[in-house]
Amino acid sequence: MKRALERADAATLERDMAQEQQRGATSSAIALRGSTELVTEFFGYAVNTILYQRGAYPAEEFERKKKYGLGVMVTNEPKLKEYLVAVLERVNAWLMEKDLKKLVLVLADAKTGETLERWTFDVETDAEIVDENGGDANGTTTTTTTTTTTREKPEKEIMQEIQAIIRQITASVTFLPLLDRECAFELLAYTDAASATPEECEESDPKYVRDGVEMRLRSFSTKIHTVDAGVSYKTEDD
Repeated sequence: MKRALERADAATLERDMAQEQQRGATSSAIALRGSTELVTEFFGYAVNTILYQRGAYPAEEFERKKKYGLGVMVTNEPKLKEYLVAVLERVNAWLMEKDLKKLVLVLADAKTGETLERWTFDVETDAEIVDENGGDANGTTTTTTTTTTTREKPEKEIMQEIQAIIRQITASVTFLPLLDRECAFELLAYTDAASATPEECEESDPKYVRDGVEMRLRSFSTKIHTVDAGVSYKTEDD
């Protein structure tokens, strides 16, 4: 299994980061839709990074792209890409509706189904934020007495926080046990109790790691959405 990202050209990455920082330096107002796009995009890159770093798919089924001032690995396998696009579209809708509470990536033994790693991304949404039309994305008008359509945070700061999480995921191979068996993955979404389950989704158990070790990772905030990351895993002695 490939243990870490190959080093990309330092000058290229620094230039890419500088361009992203320049774009975000003068941009501080963010709305629900803009925040949703940033969080959804982050989930896509985070999932791809985990699948690559943990060897869930062959290394040759990934290609390097520049994002967040880093070289990140993104799948080029057609079926996996199609699946992730469909999942992220649903995640985007849940975020706009303020229904998403947590996204979980489970890595399990492909033969036994035993959960080996459980990557969690807890999502907290500003209850006072509404979309540009004065309601939620599903068209429901809010009755909250104190509401706003935007929050203030420079995009540069958001990108730096996201970059730190991606770096941490990439570095996870230094402390996580080697996955020396074929693994399968699942994505679990925790949503508001009142949210209907889409036809393409099905109910699932939490798939916790039995007697696992838990490690909290970094977080990032758009001031509308706050995402706290973490991973629990089985140790080699389990």
